[in-house]
Amino acid sequence: MKKKVAVINLGCPKNQVDSEVITGMLAKGFEITAEPSEADMIVVNTCGFIEDAKAESIDTLCEMINLKNSGAQKKVYAVGCLAQRYGEELFKELPELDGVLGDGDLDKIPEVLESSGSERVYRKKEKQDYLYDNEMPRVRFSPSFFAYVKIAEGCDNRCSYCVIPQIKGSYRSRTMESIVQEVRKLAGEGVKEIALVAQDTTRYGIDLYHAYRLPDLLGELVEIDGIQWIRLMYCYPEAVSDELIDLIATEPKICNYIDLPLQHADNAILSKMNRRNTAEEAETLIGKLREAVPGIFIRSTFITGFPGETEEQFEHLLLFVNKMKLDRIGVFAYSQEENTPAANMASQVPPEIREARKNAVMATQTEIADQIQQQRVGQIIRVILEEQTAPDEWVGRSAGDAPEIDGQIYLKVQKKHLAGEIIQIRITEADSYDMGGEELE
Repeated sequence: MKKKVAVINLGCPKNQVDSEVITGMLAKGFEITAEPSEADMIVVNTCGFIEDAKAESIDTLCEMINLKNSGAQKKVYAVGCLAQRYGEELFKELPELDGVLGDGDLDKIPEVLESSGSERVYRKKEKQDYLYDNEMPRVRFSPSFFAYVKIAEGCDNRCSYCVIPQIKGSYRSRTMESIVQEVRKLAGEGVKEIALVAQDTTRYGIDLYHAYRLPDLLGELVEIDGIQWIRLMYCYPEAVSDELIDLIATEPKICNYIDLPLQHADNAILSKMNRRNTAEEAETLIGKLREAVPGIFIRSTFITGFPGETEEQFEHLLLFVNKMKLDRIGVFAYSQEENTPAANMASQVPPEIREARKNAVMATQTEIADQIQQQRVGQIIRVILEEQTAPDEWVGRSAGDAPEIDGQIYLKVQKKHLAGEIIQIRITEADSYDMGGEELE
């Protein structure tokens, strides 16, 4: 009888892809279960890039260890980002863990579990080279009509607050052929929408082809039958080219949506962050996007309380948010991460001020989002159907809504539908993030 394995995913969509590949590899020799209580072995794919993510990973590991200590005959393994960053500490401080495998050893997980005995296992590559491809099996956690596609791994941007390059290594693009073949396979499985993810999608190809090749990749992907929506995530502002903007504007399959992490709007802070753009350049880019792609949804992220951030510099950020009126934003209170340049900078902002500033930005954005959403009432838009909640009711998303992080649309429908169908609806009501609508006759 095959042993049962549960894979628990924590963190971002990029981690989710890794967990799906881990599950796919394990499915060859194990029975996969979604219930840790039923599993003989539990693999926790951890996240570890900021304090909140580390805390969630530790809490989850301890929860699984408690399950093991309750008398159930289980083995618990920590893998992924936290294991890469703090592998030795985890192995030492949590002796109940049966194994700790860093981010570079994800493809070795089946081998470790198959040969598991009484001895604990610790593996960590100092030089990262892991990169999944279309040949690796994958069990998707997302709905049947949607998939994340990771086009690259690692990062070379070296933002001063960020530990990702230390965890993930240098930027490594998948070949265009590998990505195209994977998306063709996904389309054959019924996937209608894909979201391209990486630590930085806009620099795709720079290592393999010595040029930014995201527009070329998109040109290949839009030709694949069955794929109807292509969503761009994690686009760094300084690498968003006119060619990319033109493609978003002219290619119907590419969602009028871009995820554009800006992080701040004070030039001195941006310089200390080692970001490569100014607030003025960000404003110009947003203007270009809106002119070329009327109605484009722009999502961004910002950090409050970066070391040395004064009240005046914080006001620059608030003014920028007020002026730009972006559709969606996420705000993070700065997390002081060891072994990053920012951690050693003078004038660390007290945590309570970081948090208060975060809340102030989000309060401002809530008002902006409410105004933007109210202007959409009465519009006719296309919506992908996600879940039926009653005979005549569905929950869906517009092209302006990425799964999980953005809003949803609660719909009254007139006909029978299947999940993944894209239909036309009229928006009838809205709040700051979600909307209500009805199917057109």
